[in-house]
Amino acid sequence: MEKTEKQSLPAATSLSLLDESNIMSHYVTNGGGNHLYPSAPMANGSLVATVAACPEKKGVVVTGGAGASPGAYQERETWTRQMDFIMSCVGFAVGLGNVWRFPYLCYKNGGGVFLIPYLLIVFIGGIPIFFLEIALGQFMKAGSINVWNIAPLFKGLGYSSMVIVFFCNTYYIMVLAWGFYYLIHSFTANLPWASCDNPWNSPSCSEIFHQITCNNSYANGSFANSSWANVSISGNNSCTGLNDTRSPIIEFWENKVLNISSGLDEPGSMSWELTLCLMAVWIMVYFCVWKGVKSTGKIVYFTATFPYVVLIILFVRGVTLPGAYEGIMYYIKPNWSKLQEAQVWIDAGTQIFFSYAIGLGALTALGSYNRFNNDCYKDAFVLALINSGTSFFAGFVVFSILGFMAAEQGVDISQVAESGPGLAFIAYPKAVSLMPVAPLWAALFFFMLLMLGLDSQFVGVEGFVTGILDLFPASYNHKYKREIAVALCCGLCFIIDLSMVTQGGMYVFQLFDYYSASGMTLLWQAFWECVVVAWVYGADRFMDDVARMIGYRPFPWMKWCWAFITPCVCIGIFLFHLVNYKPLTYNTDYIYPWWGEVIGWCMALSSMLCIPVSLLYKLFRAKGSFSQRWAYLTTPVWGPHQLEYMAPDIKSLPPCLQGPKTTRSSSLRASCKKKTLYNYWKRTTNVIISHSSSTNGRQSDLICFTNCCSARMRNQLLHEAATRKRIIVCINCRSFYSAHKSLSKIHQRSNN
Repeated sequence: MEKTEKQSLPAATSLSLLDESNIMSHYVTNGGGNHLYPSAPMANGSLVATVAACPEKKGVVVTGGAGASPGAYQERETWTRQMDFIMSCVGFAVGLGNVWRFPYLCYKNGGGVFLIPYLLIVFIGGIPIFFLEIALGQFMKAGSINVWNIAPLFKGLGYSSMVIVFFCNTYYIMVLAWGFYYLIHSFTANLPWASCDNPWNSPSCSEIFHQITCNNSYANGSFANSSWANVSISGNNSCTGLNDTRSPIIEFWENKVLNISSGLDEPGSMSWELTLCLMAVWIMVYFCVWKGVKSTGKIVYFTATFPYVVLIILFVRGVTLPGAYEGIMYYIKPNWSKLQEAQVWIDAGTQIFFSYAIGLGALTALGSYNRFNNDCYKDAFVLALINSGTSFFAGFVVFSILGFMAAEQGVDISQVAESGPGLAFIAYPKAVSLMPVAPLWAALFFFMLLMLGLDSQFVGVEGFVTGILDLFPASYNHKYKREIAVALCCGLCFIIDLSMVTQGGMYVFQLFDYYSASGMTLLWQAFWECVVVAWVYGADRFMDDVARMIGYRPFPWMKWCWAFITPCVCIGIFLFHLVNYKPLTYNTDYIYPWWGEVIGWCMALSSMLCIPVSLLYKLFRAKGSFSQRWAYLTTPVWGPHQLEYMAPDIKSLPPCLQGPKTTRSSSLRASCKKKTLYNYWKRTTNVIISHSSSTNGRQSDLICFTNCCSARMRNQLLHEAATRKRIIVCINCRSFYSAHKSLSKIHQRSNN
């Protein structure tokens, strides 16, 4: 595992940052005499845990104090290579929505003209939040929950993202199960959806495609994020011709794959074939995630790159088919009048927030495994270019095939243009059935869909598991805790998914799709992320933190977006969705019962309410005036990672604060080797702050315990530190006043 490199910072910069962030200016001199480590307040008023140098560990030894961020004191795993991070983000953010959603939106909203609002919102909304989430994870070295220790009052943002990503993990995998089912049925001499002589076909089935006009309007759905797709799922899957015939692909989808019932209140029996496909996909996800980023970072090299190989192959094949040119022109032909329609701008904004996988916490988890000095600013632009470029290129692939299908059927391309599952499981299978060597093209297409969805799925699971493991206390070091956590997550989601492999499973799936990870929930999440970082923590302050990581300040446009532009974009699109809300339907004629709507809104509100409920709970639990509570609950909780990189060079501090100069590194190495000091700290979990300079492995000469201090004494200690910027330490409560008096004199001498 790569080790984070140590960085010496100018004292003026570090001390200025500490003053601006209102961190209590305590410093703990390490035994090696190389750096001083600032200790900062925890959410409950105690200080960050004990810090001491340990040459064997090549870093710092930090043990949990009262109120310390659980799990924050274990050395965090990092990517083997930085390209692992890039490929993981590509695999997660570039998903099914780039292939089956963006091309349709581009065609529907004016062709090439759609790129104008799309690219504009990319730069004022997509990239700023995309960069914000990655940078937060990299700076805080934490998952989606503990990353909000940057402003503990708003930790509900972490719980909200965990709820959303759990819902996405639960239902998104059903698309992979359907794709896997189609993939298996592609390995036949004759594709089963190309003929009407199957047991599931009805008497009205017809193989004469050119006589059939299809109306497969999938327009009432939202489908999670674009990596997790933003797809439309419900639809009117009726294909009628002169004799009211039905296409065999429609009957294969509805009668064979779904075996769909008449409504949500008729779940029916489970499909054992779909259940086995679902189980197989979950097993693949488990073994992709169970060993952490070391294994995930290797797998994504295949799952993220192979879809591009297939897209190129399909593009080469598509442009050689008759009708391909007409299809591509339908895709890019500009219609300038569309720019005047509000829906075009809303579609562009919604697609970007979905396609960049914003608000799910997974990007934060991926960023937390970066090296501290990784240039995440550059990475954000590279990943945005890959994401949007993939979407645009996929449009040429899709519409060249749709143009061929329209030419073969003798209909206008508007009759076959599809989005979402209508494209993946109806339009495209129908198109490949008209090609020579149809099973080959079908297998390639569905294998590409499986790879596109698989890496989005297992990175989503990784983000959820990372957030859960960060909540475990540092003392919980079970050898297989990660494997157990991943197994429990996959097992629980699989059990819930069993409701979606029934005859009424499509109605359940659509409830999850339309409500749990809808545009409203993700926009709500993104809005609060910008507000907290820009207005609570401070946009300039976070820009300083980013500069500390990457070595330079990003363009000021970023902080302007976080503070003003992006929140306005988020709340504007959110309100548009709210005002134009339409009840969920399926096939345009089935209306969900009232209790189905209630279940859907409960899923949506379960994530959205995490933020205000958590905020109010923390405010009411805290004591003091409102301003005191606010200041207390918005003070960042730093972990050992920040302590290491925010430490000023000891030589730039006053001599009286540099600690003993007689301490030898060999003696400290001996004490670390014996682990006497470390074991003592481990047993005494309430240690707040320590000054370690002894050579005999015993406890430090200056130490403060929360378990021996009364609340009154502890509050006075913290008050003195916060108001007078003094170095306050004590051996125990009895010696507090004498230590305070002597240290005050030292502080005055150092100022003189």
